[in-house]
Amino acid sequence: MRLTIAAFAAALSVAPVIDAKTLRWASQGDILTMDPHAQNEGLNNTANSYIYEPLVTYNEKFEVVPALSTDWKQETPLIWRFNLRQGVKFHDGTPLTAADVVFSIDRAMQPTSNFRQYTVGVQRAHAVDDNTVIIYTTVPNPVLLRQLTELRIVNKGWAEKNKVVAPQNFVQKEETYAARNANGTGPFMLKSREVDIKTVFVTNPNWWGAKTKKGNVTEVVYTPIKSDSTRTAALLSGEIDFLLDPVPQDIARLKQTASIKVVEGAENRTIFIGMDQFRDELQYSDVKGKNPFKDVRVRQALYHAIDIEGIKRAVMRGSSDPTGSIIQRAVLGWTPASHERLPFDEKKAKELLTAAGYPNGFGVTLDCPNNRYINDEEICKALVSMWARLGLKVSLNAMPRATYFPKIQKNDTSLYLLGWGVPTFDALYSLQSLPMTVGKGGDGNFNLGRVSSPEFDKLVESIKGEVDVKKRNQMIADALMLHNKQVMHIPLHNQVIPWAMRKNVSVVHRADNRLEVQWVRID
Repeated sequence: MRLTIAAFAAALSVAPVIDAKTLRWASQGDILTMDPHAQNEGLNNTANSYIYEPLVTYNEKFEVVPALSTDWKQETPLIWRFNLRQGVKFHDGTPLTAADVVFSIDRAMQPTSNFRQYTVGVQRAHAVDDNTVIIYTTVPNPVLLRQLTELRIVNKGWAEKNKVVAPQNFVQKEETYAARNANGTGPFMLKSREVDIKTVFVTNPNWWGAKTKKGNVTEVVYTPIKSDSTRTAALLSGEIDFLLDPVPQDIARLKQTASIKVVEGAENRTIFIGMDQFRDELQYSDVKGKNPFKDVRVRQALYHAIDIEGIKRAVMRGSSDPTGSIIQRAVLGWTPASHERLPFDEKKAKELLTAAGYPNGFGVTLDCPNNRYINDEEICKALVSMWARLGLKVSLNAMPRATYFPKIQKNDTSLYLLGWGVPTFDALYSLQSLPMTVGKGGDGNFNLGRVSSPEFDKLVESIKGEVDVKKRNQMIADALMLHNKQVMHIPLHNQVIPWAMRKNVSVVHRADNRLEVQWVRID
């Protein structure tokens, strides 16, 4: 039926079953696709990281360490040489070669890929021999290694055989073999996939890193559970072992339960509001013949009307970090100045709307996911209420993430809520992806409001190739402040993420909200 299942069946005869541990975990939404280059979204990347591996990866301190590449060297400012780990095999038994790496980098650069921002500055990859890859860049790239942590390697022959040479077009809801089947080199193999029901991963007995594996999990069962109360009940009853996204209102109860423990930390993810600033007339508004969001005064009015401390207190139960920046504190380039928010000031907001020609407000639709971020729909409901005090008639359109992301990625939105993490821990990733004018090589790939500022674009282009740390940091600071001045987006808060689990489960809490299963121990 599937190569992965066949390989698993063959491995059972040699794999030890003593001390086998199953980790059953859940969160509110399902994995979107098993194609590792189709959808760049947090939970999706977590699931694919069990199966597919990059050349380099992060350790517990987010330091870059070897993965499929054992060592590397920057031979010139534009040339990087990577030596591959020998003896690595894909789950179907095919050996890893440099041709697979070159193919995967090319695949990640294709139009249907959602991972082009991780190839910024990459001109091409070349296989010197079976065990050596050279990556040529267009400019000196100070963050190339951190970009490569998210570029996972696919088997070239498998992709060709199953007609998945190009990544699945997730935005257009394309179905491909790679969406529900997988063949990587990673510590786990895909055993079964039932969309919106259950996905099962089993240990790869031939994984190259088995001898140094820190955890003892041999099977992973992921179950999406949309209802907040049902997820909590499943953890309390022992139906699941780990909950990625307990809701803030349940945290106190979970902490007081003897069989449960809660681990908390700041996530490297910022929640913000985006606005269509491109169309001459909004798609989902009662304003005809013009676009209110093209006027910075309107964008400022929406910003001033947000009682962010009220959202922190009543919606997030204290578990949020209000911010005025589109990057979190742990990201290289963050500054206290960019973190400063426009103050909550309803009077000022009303004055700005009146000056912009909307004294009685206007109608618009707010698109919002209801199973992606912590209390996402509740945040949107609070915003609708706050904006109503200005006379704005905001209709809330909340939907599951599987529907939400294809919709907004087609720019089919006037006003939307989004969360953005930074896997590279460098501000370029956000500056290039979110406010930069849509262009080549990942520029503006999530610029869903199609903001465009030549001054801002010029700054980001300079940041891409600047290797002088002091100059680069100043450029990032300038870009962040320009973003804030023009209100390209309205930042809300950085997520503070609690993880809840059974008492016998030990994990490493990560700022990217990724459950690294190979580090999990069950006693």
